[in-house]
Amino acid sequence: MYIARFSYDLLPVNRERAIDFVRREVEAAQREGLTARLLVPLTRGEGGAALQFEVELTNLDQIETLRHRGGPGQDTGDWMRAFSEILLRPPCVEILRVDGDRPAANGSA
Repeated sequence: MYIARFSYDLLPVNRERAIDFVRREVEAAQREGLTARLLVPLTRGEGGAALQFEVELTNLDQIETLRHRGGPGQDTGDWMRAFSEILLRPPCVEILRVDGDRPAANGSA
């Protein structure tokens, strides 16, 4: 399993608006059967993300699907453009592999 994490940097004045945009991302991913969540940092270091969107993937091909999600009757491009207008910089995207329960290489645990 993989986790794709999108980190967003924005001004505090735009936080509530950004939360609404990220909630739309979460809902769109969930409609596609994915486990997704909005992460709101309680603390953050200098340069840290103001908000994060995280989604679990079973394979890396799902990244392409994420880029085109939105749902029936929604113009994903419009709301993504509006969201990008309040971001201070493009989102940071991390792809992480979840370490599963695998036997050790030499057979011992």
